[in-house]
Amino acid sequence: MKTDFKLLVNGELIDGVSTFDVVNPATEEAFAQCPRADEAILNRAVAAAKAALPAWSALSADERAGYLHRLADAVEANIDEFARLLTAEQGKPLDQATYEIGGSVYTLRAFAAMRLPDQTLRDEGGNTIVEHRTPLGVCASITPWNFPVILLANKLGPCLITGNTMVAKPAPTTPLTTLLLARLAADILPAGVFNVVCDQNELGALITGHPDIAKVAFTGSTATGKKVMASAADGVKRVTLELGGNDAAIVLDDVPARVAAQKVYAGAMANAGQICVAIKRAYVPSAMYDEFCDEIAILAGQAVLDDGSKQGSTIGPVQNRMQYDKVRALIDDAKERGTVIAGGDVPDRKGFFIPPTVIADLDDDAPLVREEQFGPVLPVLRYDDIEDVIARANDTPYGLGGTVWGVDQLRALDVARRIDAGTVWVNQHLAIDPNIPFRGSKQSGLGSEQGLAGLMEYTQAHIVNAVALEIEPA
Repeated sequence: MKTDFKLLVNGELIDGVSTFDVVNPATEEAFAQCPRADEAILNRAVAAAKAALPAWSALSADERAGYLHRLADAVEANIDEFARLLTAEQGKPLDQATYEIGGSVYTLRAFAAMRLPDQTLRDEGGNTIVEHRTPLGVCASITPWNFPVILLANKLGPCLITGNTMVAKPAPTTPLTTLLLARLAADILPAGVFNVVCDQNELGALITGHPDIAKVAFTGSTATGKKVMASAADGVKRVTLELGGNDAAIVLDDVPARVAAQKVYAGAMANAGQICVAIKRAYVPSAMYDEFCDEIAILAGQAVLDDGSKQGSTIGPVQNRMQYDKVRALIDDAKERGTVIAGGDVPDRKGFFIPPTVIADLDDDAPLVREEQFGPVLPVLRYDDIEDVIARANDTPYGLGGTVWGVDQLRALDVARRIDAGTVWVNQHLAIDPNIPFRGSKQSGLGSEQGLAGLMEYTQAHIVNAVALEIEPA
């Protein structure tokens, strides 16, 4: 596995002003050093992106797409190295890491294929009105630690295909896969088009407030997203914010308990629950509540909790100490309020391991129900009335995603339409596609990622309104 990592500035792989440890969450031991940028390096990266902008934006979309395809090809050719490195720094099992890298390749190619053609809004009586899209300029990407590669691809793809340039900053606990991508990009993309700086959370405010950055695309917590939005306000920067969620799953009474438990468990525990749209609350009819709890407890008990690099592991560690402590505190509180039906006890071993934990009999005001846990723990709540459960599911400041499970699809669709969230799936979960817009409501986000709507977030709509010039005879 590669251990020599460099920042990418103006097409050159450079050292930082210092380095910091990158810790494997399965061992709690540092396995690599990451170069750290300072304000001067950040300013060089922004200046490089600004200088590269005219030539890059002057290329045709097809020419820019060619570069994206070559970058996707390079990632795919190195998929095993990416996956092993991702497991080492993030913790997810190797098969899940491989899936993320494959999804990142697909995402880059999907954006390479997208276009925003001119739109003729009027063409009559000598009046022609055309809307076309122009790039915003230098864009910043700030990505989190749960899906560091694919969440960067979600931003890099639309940024570059629309003619912008980028400065990217990964999370300090998972910077290495981004730096591996930077190493490949240095040989493929023109200098300055894509730049990568790493820090220990010192550069965020400098990025969001930088006068030469036109847009900030951020994925992370709602609390940090509010700071990004406030910092960007002074320059009226464009922002795209994909923030926290407290996604509810509503199980209808026509679904067999065994089937419902399998679906909900998978949606809640993938990536150790560290997914913005993971199922974070499950509402189950009282008549099937006990059976559902029995079935989901069996599934949790069958999980193989281990280092993601080991064959057979199905759930890895929580990614970092801070999140580990937060999830443990939520579990400890919930144990006092409800009934633990699976997990609940943290193993005495190295690594940030928390077994899949399911807790029943909680009230709606319990912190585990009200807050975003972002870990492998799920509250299961009972309901008797569909109107009541819809109101309870919507009683949250968040609105990122949700799911409804029902054999009667028309009935399930009716319930789904009444859930206040950016995306609500019916009889499926985590069906995320780069061709389909993804956005949050309420405090779960602002703007759109993915799809043509996400592409538009990286452009300025420009109206050209022309009429024929009438000249009277002399």
